[in-house]
Formats: sequence, structure tokens, C-alpha cells
Amino acid sequence: MLDVSNTMDSSTTATPALHSATYLDALNPTQRLAVEAVDGPVLVLAGAGTGKTRVLTTRLVHILASGRAKPWQLLAVTFTNKAAREMRERVALTLGTSVDGWWVGTFHAAGARMLRQHAEHLGLKPSFTILDADDQQRLLKQLTEARGLDAKKLPPRLFMGIIQRWKDRGLTPDQVSTAEGADAADGQALPLYRDYQERLLQVNAVDFGDLLLHALKLFQQQPDILARYQQQFRYLLVDEYQDTNVAQYLWLRALAQGHRNLCCVGDDDQSIYSWRGAEIENILRFEHDFPGAQIVRLECNYRSTAHILAAASALIAHNKGRLGKTLWTPRDGGEPVTVQAAWDGADEARIVCEQADALRRKGQQLNTMAVLVRAGFQTREFEERLITVGIPYRIVGGARFYERQEIRDAIAYFRIVAQPDDDLAFERIVNVPKRGLGPASLRSIHILARARNLSLTQAARQLIETDELKPQPRNTIRRLLADFDRWRGQLDHLPHADLARLLLDESGYTQMWRADRSPEAPGRLENLRELVVAMAEFDSLGGFLEHVSLVMDNDEAAGEDKITLMTLHAAKGLEFDTVFLPGWEEGIFPNMRALEEGGAKSLEEERRLAYVGLTRARARAIISHAASRMVYGMWQPAMPSRFIGELPPANVAHAAAPTAARHDGGWERSGAFGPTRRWGEAARLQPKVIEGEAVQIPDIPPAAGVAAGERVFHQKFGYGRVQAVNGDRLEIEFDKAGRKTVIQSFVEPA
Repeated sequence: MLDVSNTMDSSTTATPALHSATYLDALNPTQRLAVEAVDGPVLVLAGAGTGKTRVLTTRLVHILASGRAKPWQLLAVTFTNKAAREMRERVALTLGTSVDGWWVGTFHAAGARMLRQHAEHLGLKPSFTILDADDQQRLLKQLTEARGLDAKKLPPRLFMGIIQRWKDRGLTPDQVSTAEGADAADGQALPLYRDYQERLLQVNAVDFGDLLLHALKLFQQQPDILARYQQQFRYLLVDEYQDTNVAQYLWLRALAQGHRNLCCVGDDDQSIYSWRGAEIENILRFEHDFPGAQIVRLECNYRSTAHILAAASALIAHNKGRLGKTLWTPRDGGEPVTVQAAWDGADEARIVCEQADALRRKGQQLNTMAVLVRAGFQTREFEERLITVGIPYRIVGGARFYERQEIRDAIAYFRIVAQPDDDLAFERIVNVPKRGLGPASLRSIHILARARNLSLTQAARQLIETDELKPQPRNTIRRLLADFDRWRGQLDHLPHADLARLLLDESGYTQMWRADRSPEAPGRLENLRELVVAMAEFDSLGGFLEHVSLVMDNDEAAGEDKITLMTLHAAKGLEFDTVFLPGWEEGIFPNMRALEEGGAKSLEEERRLAYVGLTRARARAIISHAASRMVYGMWQPAMPSRFIGELPPANVAHAAAPTAARHDGGWERSGAFGPTRRWGEAARLQPKVIEGEAVQIPDIPPAAGVAAGERVFHQKFGYGRVQAVNGDRLEIEFDKAGRKTVIQSFVEPA
């Protein structure tokens, strides 16, 4: 039998007592029902903003205060350390006691605690190491090399993703089917999975997936240990149940077979993480898995206005795979959800930033506003616009656009073409993608550069003419330098955006990410395409690189009031007074790649993501879509998202669509978006969609009457004063961007 002393902390043997049930007074009737329904399986369907965390923590307090269980007889699990910390803090505050040593934490923390106590049954020592992602990849790299596998065709990151998905499904190497094993990574993944697990045991280590996989194995092989945990945990509480994967589901189900007092809190309408293993079916089949289960729906929302909730509820009602609930609020109606059109991405960014600035002038703080995008590449235009107009911002859940790894790599290539002696750029990309250049070769280049006071490029040119390097690295460096020279020679003949696309392809950089099977790789390719689009807006490569330097210099002052930019996935669990939801267009949202890979099931998840976006807003939700987007260097008409058509008209206000109007000898945009803006040169002779009809926008003549000394406005660089006029080129001293040469049709009088 299991020694009880091994499963509890001796300092927590006393049960805190509350003299009255005052902790129940703050609950509404439905919340109170969810708290007091403590016996038997219970599923609490907690809609967005309905007090889910309060219900979960109050339920835990109620079980203890009513004497139904001791602290060590409760197991409460959630997904993130932040959520677990919040749960512990709320319980400790209510009970007035420490919760140290209680079984309140993340799934992985609970799994690790079990494994530490019973490691010897699994061939491990209690002191086992938990590997992080870098350690995992390094170990898999060693194993792939030992098997003689081509790391370019089958990179370690690919195997790491496959193995993690198997572990998320609770599958050990012996449980993966022969057919599935044959299909995965040309049949190499399953043998490598076996090698990997064996190697982990040899070095007394586990990865995060093992924390629950090994716990399941422990339960299967040691039924007396499982029985003891089933007896110990009289009550189980689970947060965010809709995000559980198969392994977590099996682990919970095994533990719940004892007392059957399992309470799962979640929202099937907010299940948005299938790409990382979450199974919405876990919550949808709860009643089937636990016959006689009680379902409690929390539908009273304390966050959003009635208009926002009605719009979100009507939208999500189009999903078939849901248990069903309708959010409502005792608050007044508030503002309808706004749907507004823009000409293109830059115009959309301008509109959103102007609206945010207008709200700030009315007294709303920037940190109560957020721009929530479907894909990371969408932040680029917003970042640049915010910098131009001087609105501070923060990126949550990711790096700023120009700080992302793939963007920094690409820009390093561009810098070395524009400036051969840029040592930092040379160092960054000389072996990216992998070219077989080892530390010894690179060290030789550095030694020569320091000894002769040369740039690394100059040193490399001299070194390849000697026998200092071995033939293979010498030839590799010679080919790379020849590539640099060829690309540099094309600067005067190819548009710089076309050259950038050619360079990224010929260098093998885009192919490196195409071959990468990690979940992040498609997003990185999207970012690279967006980078090339951004370059086309500048008249030279040098001008673009100077612009990037200004963008990268954006101040990150701590504590400053800032608007938040983030993806919809990262926004779950957060809330803001005003939420901007740009890019609601077919192909972007719903995301075309997701639909191609997952069909109708993915469409429902995309709709749940839209629902999450809307329900982040407390007072104001503003959806926008563009009439056209630059895709692969070409303007393409864009259709509004099908989700816009699913919003109820009674709860939506449509801003007037932009129209084209002839004025002062030139075509301008006008509509419901404030001051008109002249079309920039990049938009000339490009098809646009105006009020549902594709039209051809005429060529724009150069702006007339611009003279030295005049104040002007530029979409990218902001306000400035004209210093000199040379035909259709203007020398302008911009307030923030400094002195620039721009095309006249890009500016308008300030």
C-alpha cells in the first residue's frame, strides 16, 4: 500500500474553518448552484466573463469549509502557472491560510509530483531532470545524426513535433499503430521515438509530455498506486477543461473513477488550441463519460455590453459542435459592434490608429485598448503606423515584427548586400541556413579580420585564396561571396522588393522554413512575405533599411501607457475596454491554411476564435476589413469575412464604405474615416473593390503646388517640412524620421 505521508504535507493537516458561509454571498444564483453541487460529476459551462475563476476557487473553499474533505484530499488543476497562482492566492485570501503543499497547480506540476514519489517504478530516480525545448531538440539532433538521417529533409524540430503530438494523445512508442508510424516522417519518427525514450531513461530525464504520459503508464502498471490516489482525492476540480488533450483527459478520468466527484469548468465556445493538442470532444462528451453528470451553465456576463454579447452569441450559434448557451448581461446596451471598411492594410492601420488616438484624447487610457489580429504578420502595418504617429504600444505573446528571428535574418541578408562590410549581418547569416561551416572556419575568418583590421567579408575573400581552410568550407564561402556579389550587382537592375524575394529563395532561406514542420514555420513564411510587401513601399533598399533602423529604435519605456497588439490566441483570458479586430477577410479570418488543413472542423474553431475576440471587449468592439490586400507583391481584391455576415444586424453598426471621388485633379479617398488621403504611388492602376464592385483606380498625377518650406504629411514618416523640390522628388525633413527623399504623390498638405 502507498504510504499516506508521501502524498501530503504534514503542515497542511488541519482544515481551515470558516464561521459563516459569507464567501457565498457574492455569488449569483447560478454561480452558487455550481459551487454547492459538490457531489458527483459536474460540468460548469462558464461563458466568457461569467466569473469562472470565482466559481472554481469558491467551490474549493466550500468543500473545505463544509468539512467534506481535508486539503490533501483535493486536486485542483489548470493549465498555466499564472492561472494556478491566481487560484492559490484567492483560496489563501478567503481561508486566511497558506496553501503551500496543497495539490493546487498545473497539470504538469501535479504529474511531476506524482512521478517524483514513484519514479523507481518507471526506471527513473526521483531526482530526474525535466528537459526544456532546447534540450529536447539537442538530444533529438544527436539521435538523428546517429541514425544517419538528413537533417535538412528531416530536421529534429519535425520529430519533436510528431513525438509531442503522440504524447499529447497518451501514446507510448508501443501504442503508436504500425500504419501511423509508417506515415510519420517517412517512417523514421517511430523508431526515433523509441530511441528518444530509451535515451531519456539512460540520462534520468523526462520532457514535459512525459509528466502525464509516465503518470498514465504508472497507473496502468501499478493499479495499487492508482487506487490509492483515487481514494486520496475525494474531489477533483479542473479549470479550462475545453483545452485538455487526450493524455490529460485519460489521467483525469482514471483519478475520477474513485469518488466520481469531478468538477470540470470550461467553455466549449472558447476551445481554440487544437493545434497544440486540445480536444474539444473532451468537453462535448462529458455527459457520456460520466453518466448522471449535472450541467450548470453560467451565462450572466459581467464584462461586456449587451450589444457585444448578442453579436458574439449569434455568431457562435452557427457552430454545430457545441453544448449551447446564450450570454446576457444586466448592463445597458452600450454601443453596437462597429464594422468598418478600409481600402487596404495601410488604410486600415491608419483608421484604427486614428480612432485609438481619438479615444485617448477623450480620456481613455491606451492600456485599456487592444488590437487583436488573426496572424502575427498583420502587426507590421500597425506597428509602423503607431510609431509614425507617436502612439506607444506593446506586443504581447510575441516579438515586434522587425525583432522576429526570420525578419532579422532576412534583413541581415539585405544589409550585407547593401553594405558588404557589415560584420554583424555577416555573422548572423553566414551559416543560416546551415552550410556546413564549423566553428574552426568562422574562427579563422575572425582571426584574420582582427589581425589585418579587415571586415569579415574582406577577410573571407582573402582566406579563400589560401589553403588556410579545408576545401569544403573554402568552396562554401567562395559560393556565398559570389552570391553576395551577384545579388549586389542586380541592385541597379531589379526592383529591390523583387531582389529581396529572389535573394531569400536563392539563399535557401525560404526553403529552410518550408522544410521546417514546426507549428511556427507557416507563420514565419507569412512574415517573410509581409516583409517583401513592406519593402515595395520604399524607393530603394537603402531607404527601407534606414526605415527599419528607425522602427527598431522605438522606445520601450517601462510603465508607459501603451496600446496592446497581440494575436487572438494570445488574448484568451484577457479583457479591454476597446478591442479593434482588423483583417476580417476571407483567407485571413477565417484563415485559409486552417481551412485547407482541417475543413469544417477548423472553420468552427476559427469561429470560436472570432467569438473569443469579440468577448474580450468590455465597452467597444470595432471590426475592420480591407477592400484589397497586397499578396505576393500583387494587389488582390479581398472579400469580407463570412463571420461579418453572421453578425445580427440589430447589434451591428456598419460604417460607410470608402468611395472614390474626383477632386482637385486627382483621385482621393473619402468616407466615414476622417480626413481624405490621396492614393500613394504603390496603389496606381491596381484593381480595387468599391461597394462590392471591382473597379480600376486611375493613375494619380503628381501632387501639384508643393513647394519648399511647406508642411506635408507622409503615410509612413508622418509630418515634415519640404526642403527642396526636384521634379517629382521631394527632400523633406520629417519631425521624427529625419531627412528623407520621397515621391511627391506620397504626400499631402498638412
